[in-house]
Amino acid sequence: MTMSVHMARLLVLAVIFVNGWTDAPGAIATAVGSGAISFRRGVWMAAACNLIGAAAACVCFPAVADTVGELVAFSSARAAVAALNAALLSIVLWAVATWRFGLPTSESHALLAGLSGAALALGFGAAQLSAGAWLRALSGLALSLPAGAAAGRLLRRLLAGRVRRPAAWQRAGAALTALLHGVQDGQKFLALLLLTEGLGGEQGLSRLSLALLTAAVMALGTALGGKPIVEKMGTELAALSPAEGLAADLGAGAVLLACSALGLPVSTTHAKVAAICGAGRGADRLVMGQMAGAWVLTFPACGGLAFLLTRLMMG
Repeated sequence: MTMSVHMARLLVLAVIFVNGWTDAPGAIATAVGSGAISFRRGVWMAAACNLIGAAAACVCFPAVADTVGELVAFSSARAAVAALNAALLSIVLWAVATWRFGLPTSESHALLAGLSGAALALGFGAAQLSAGAWLRALSGLALSLPAGAAAGRLLRRLLAGRVRRPAAWQRAGAALTALLHGVQDGQKFLALLLLTEGLGGEQGLSRLSLALLTAAVMALGTALGGKPIVEKMGTELAALSPAEGLAADLGAGAVLLACSALGLPVSTTHAKVAAICGAGRGADRLVMGQMAGAWVLTFPACGGLAFLLTRLMMG
């Protein structure tokens, strides 16, 4: 049992690392795509902002972590550990597979799918879903696409011809998006670390210490960069001038900030892609289709993997 809990902690850290590696670079995609900042400088800026955001969210926006922590209740520590390990491993495998094709996917969706598949494998007696927590989680995820697109489109109109030195402002917008990515996703995975601490049955690290650990691992993953995803979002998805890129960054940032304040887990990837489509010109339908296909497959892929892995671990 102790070994399984340690494995769960390592897998949480692996997911946090992968999230920084594959998801956080999307925050700088528009700035890199429009030439406002180089890829390498952007990656380091995103890493620093993710570090700050994930660390600060423990104090400023704790409700996101609370929502994720309430999603599933398990009847035993053994069932909880098996489900958590299966869900986390499915997220890592799916994220690496989609990164290989430069497709930005949502670890938030993958987490929900993995927990759902694991809970289904355990059965109702061993795992019970919280309707209230799931409603908040699904509300945030459902809002990310229409809200991101609307915010990007509105800000493009408001900023048209009114921004001096748009490249400098866009760098600031990308930094804000990376900061809020750290706030959102840092809290989601902090909730899982808190869960593993409770399963260990011993006095562990404090919430603040775990938040700092989450922030450091996410920043490390971001620093290694996810260049294929940055290129897909920043240059292939839609044509963006620096001013339009700024509109996309601010639009995505507005969605992330509002959802964080309301305690709603939201997909940073979905909010940013939607904001790019809303702010940009001539969105590439083929690229949009590839991304949408990956998003649609996230639930059955991660849910199915988690279901099978849970059965194996409990068998």
